[in-house]
Amino acid sequence: MAASKPVEPQAGVPHWKLALAVGAPLLLGAGAVYLWNRRKTSKRDSQRRTPEGRASPTLTGRSPNQEPEFPQEASPLVKAQAAKNKGNKYFKASKYDQAIQCYTEAIGLCPPEKKDDLATFYQNRAAAYEQLQTWKDVVQDCTKAVELNPRYVKALYRRAKAHERLDNKKECLEDVTAVCILEGFQNQQSMLLADKVLKLLGKDKAKDKYKNREPLMPSPQFIKSYFSSFTDDIISQPLQKGEKSDEDKDNEGEEVVVKENSGYLKAKQYMEEENYDKIISECRKEIEADGKYTAEALLLRATFYLLIGNATFAKPDLDQVVIMEKANVKLRANALIKRGSMYMQQQQPQLSTQDFNMAADIDPQNADVYHHRGQLKILLDQVEEAVADFDECIRLQPDSALAQAQKCFALYRKAYTGSNPLQIKASMKGFEDVIKKFPKCAEGYALYAQALTDQQQFGTADEMYNKCIDLEPDNATTYVHKGLLQLQWKQDLDKGLDLISKAIEIDNKCDFAYETMGTIEVQRGNLDKAIEMFNKAINLAKSEMEMAHLYSLCDAAYAQTKVAEKYGLKPPTL
Repeated sequence: MAASKPVEPQAGVPHWKLALAVGAPLLLGAGAVYLWNRRKTSKRDSQRRTPEGRASPTLTGRSPNQEPEFPQEASPLVKAQAAKNKGNKYFKASKYDQAIQCYTEAIGLCPPEKKDDLATFYQNRAAAYEQLQTWKDVVQDCTKAVELNPRYVKALYRRAKAHERLDNKKECLEDVTAVCILEGFQNQQSMLLADKVLKLLGKDKAKDKYKNREPLMPSPQFIKSYFSSFTDDIISQPLQKGEKSDEDKDNEGEEVVVKENSGYLKAKQYMEEENYDKIISECRKEIEADGKYTAEALLLRATFYLLIGNATFAKPDLDQVVIMEKANVKLRANALIKRGSMYMQQQQPQLSTQDFNMAADIDPQNADVYHHRGQLKILLDQVEEAVADFDECIRLQPDSALAQAQKCFALYRKAYTGSNPLQIKASMKGFEDVIKKFPKCAEGYALYAQALTDQQQFGTADEMYNKCIDLEPDNATTYVHKGLLQLQWKQDLDKGLDLISKAIEIDNKCDFAYETMGTIEVQRGNLDKAIEMFNKAINLAKSEMEMAHLYSLCDAAYAQTKVAEKYGLKPPTL
């Protein structure tokens, strides 16, 4: 896992962090629309299920089938309103066919220039069709209402729900986005519908895209950060002297020359040279030759399949290593850790937990098992168990700065979400102790900076990010976090975007940077630029779940562009 995102199952700003980092908005679920105002509306959703307009006083005390009383010389509009009021009576009596007849009469009587009244009649008839579940009729009448009154919230929302029933996700999203903007993002029902359809759209698009995507090797910095999270991983260790040629043993600083004709050892050599694109093919040679390093080659190949986002190919290799009883137990435990992490990315926490528990059973002295299981427990909100796992990792490996920093982070998250001032203070002191004890651990500074940002100690947080950059100048994600800090601290958009651009300059495969820049551009109202950034992040996504999340963000931005074109509606911008 990348150093600045130690417990995230996928790239992207954690939702709780984004709300704090940008101030407002907060992202709903997998993207949704942006909540520019989080106060709950006092309106009830039931208002949207009823026809508009009160019954005329002339109808008071009458049964629905009695004709309304009005003078012969009454205007067409008065007659139309009387027919509508009669329809409302039928509607409230659940006599929807009769209500439809009355609303149809009102539409026929209403003068064409009375657009608002005519829109109401169409919307009321749509409400009756909705009760009969004739969704195409609902869409047709709501469309008429919106044509007459483009900012008619009830008609737009009713049409959105009908589109949902018809599985017209794109049309549903555009309508509900317009509703959210018109309501100032204050109505929970509208936002939940937007969130729901965005998730469905993202999932559908990611399924097709991910299956046909071109595998892409991450940046060297990402790969090194990934392997640095393991200390008991045989395949990530440098080549041993026995694996090198005799002349190379005396020239440790020079290029390694592999003595044996082994695809696996050749792959290890390429790892040391950071020539990562050749590793999978060399491992394949070892496996096909059934060489003595077959287990290691399977695990190394699976690891790089995971790194390029090909879980389908990784899983059979991991499965094979797990059942190889004669293989080194640390290889099998490492395969279980990686398969468990893969399951978590696929949102299969039960299978993930099983793999981590099996790893602990077969190799109880392996510090990596407890370190990575601790991260899993944080994701599952099982903080007490996460802390216990980090403690066990620290017991087995007292110099594990990463585990100690992440233990502090787990304790801090528990205190922060529980709003416990004393525990927050204790966890902040814990961070200070970690960075004093391990001054070369960039992760400790990065996690402490996130906690300081929560506590609005922005200046100190900025100092911590600077220390991260001093220690790891090639870690792009630190620049992204520092950029987000500038937005929250000083509302300095230019500096924030400059830092995120710097991250992309350092690592043009940093999906986190593209996603964050896209999110900021949405809030600035630069929707075309936002869509461009989200699409770049999509092409770099390392899992189908992450890709679905990014598609949701992109679709939310695209829907806003369509709403702006159709109705001239735009949400507030930073």
